Amino acid sequence: MRALRFHGVKDLRVEDVPPPDRPGPDDVVLKTAWCGICGTDLHEYLAGPIFIPTTTDPFTGAKAPQILGHEFSGRVLAVGSNVTSVRAGDRVAVQPLVAPPDDFYARRGQGQLSARLGMVGLNWPWGGFGEQAIVREPNVAKLPDEVSDEQGAMIEPAAVVVHAVDKGRVQAGSTVLITGAGPIGALAALAASAAGATRIIVSETNPLRRERIMELGVVDDAVDPEAPDAAARIAAQTEAGQGVDVAIECVGHAGALDTCIRNVRKRGTIVQVGLSVAPGMVDVSMLVTKDITLEGSWCYPLTLWPRTISLVAAGKMPVEKILSDRVGLDEAVGRGFEVLTRPGAGKLKILVSAAG
Repeated sequence: MRALRFHGVKDLRVEDVPPPDRPGPDDVVLKTAWCGICGTDLHEYLAGPIFIPTTTDPFTGAKAPQILGHEFSGRVLAVGSNVTSVRAGDRVAVQPLVAPPDDFYARRGQGQLSARLGMVGLNWPWGGFGEQAIVREPNVAKLPDEVSDEQGAMIEPAAVVVHAVDKGRVQAGSTVLITGAGPIGALAALAASAAGATRIIVSETNPLRRERIMELGVVDDAVDPEAPDAAARIAAQTEAGQGVDVAIECVGHAGALDTCIRNVRKRGTIVQVGLSVAPGMVDVSMLVTKDITLEGSWCYPLTLWPRTISLVAAGKMPVEKILSDRVGLDEAVGRGFEVLTRPGAGKLKILVSAAG
């Protein structure tokens, strides 16, 4: 079968690799449908290996060269003897996290926090940028007819922001600021709207992305944080000019976190979703004197898939609105990775088909 594998910095190759063997008792073999290019994939492409192991992972057995891709949907080809939740022919979305069952956090239902966490498409022998993949039964969730294969490939990043919105306690009537209008910021806007937020403001330096996020139909304003009137413009859209109830930081930059601190109201909540590549300075005094709650948000609970799928199926979270392009496996680098890593790019989510 053909697969896109990571060999090193800016070295992704479409190669012929052996297809999956017969599934083990708890395994599911998939024919992949669509797989999204994630920001994590882009970081590996530009600066990896970061999460990809260069020596054999003691838990998963994975080692570079690695088939990339963890945001994907597919159709079940075969199942192991112990598998009961899906059968051959079912369409599924993949939940890519694999935690050791004996881990401290896994035993508490928080396997996403395991230090030995495996992730399909990063440190698991299989990934979504291949024609087929093997995953464990807990890693698949059946898709209803109302959810397309393309939407199914976006359940993973959607779950990230549903978790973040939960942690921010967004509710009916909330005012929300989102920093960053990339794929996660755009999905966060959709999730906040689904949770009942009545005003959503996005802070983004890229003018193309500011235009793009307004097209979602749920964002009330897109502000350039470098504009001199940015803070006043945000405040003017909140009750008594006091600031937003919740800020969701989706950039991973100290400047974006500072924007959240300055624009959230006293006793408001900030949820940090974006991963920073370097330490940064923030105004801790303002964080304290405004009595702000700062929440970290890492991945998602491993049980969040049914709820996220139901939001998409009901039309409450139209994830397809962030889709910018669809490409085949041979075009994944030139029309996918290269486009998304280009400075000032306005594209959001690009899906790859291993069959094309």
